Amino acid sequence: MKQKLTLALSLVLTILVADIVTKQWALAALPPGGATFTGKFGIPLTLAFNKGIAFGLDVPEAGRWILIVASVLVVVMLAAMFRHARPNDWIRILSLSFVAAGALGNLIDRVRWDQGVVDFIGPINLGFMLWPIFNVADMAITTGACLLALTMWRDGSAHAATTEPAEATVAKTVE
Repeated sequence: MKQKLTLALSLVLTILVADIVTKQWALAALPPGGATFTGKFGIPLTLAFNKGIAFGLDVPEAGRWILIVASVLVVVMLAAMFRHARPNDWIRILSLSFVAAGALGNLIDRVRWDQGVVDFIGPINLGFMLWPIFNVADMAITTGACLLALTMWRDGSAHAATTEPAEATVAKTVE
């Protein structure tokens, strides 16, 4: 348990610090108002404030408080999932840590002011659409959620392979 907790806390703190530092940099270095700059790596940088949820989806006026409560509940749920994760399931621990760190990073923005979450990476032209502006916390949430879905799918596939379908059990009983 100690190894599992050490890994998770290290990841959460590292991602959280990276998120806070990059958001502070964006606030200091990028002009407000949506001017986009392309850095030397070709990644567009645009300071934006997201009061909604993923992909800039709006929420009602009281949405800030709804999202704060929802974020706290998500972090509690992730902690419960972490507690039940097997000590050697490093991918599950990694994924839960990523999602928790991202949720906490965006939660800090929502609690500290009503402007919304600081986003600054993008928009990125994919050729067929512009990928919305995001931040380090959003990357952690997305990566962690994908990894978590894979581990849950893997566990479901393993469980399905080790259990017999109900029809086979009934057929054996009849014989």
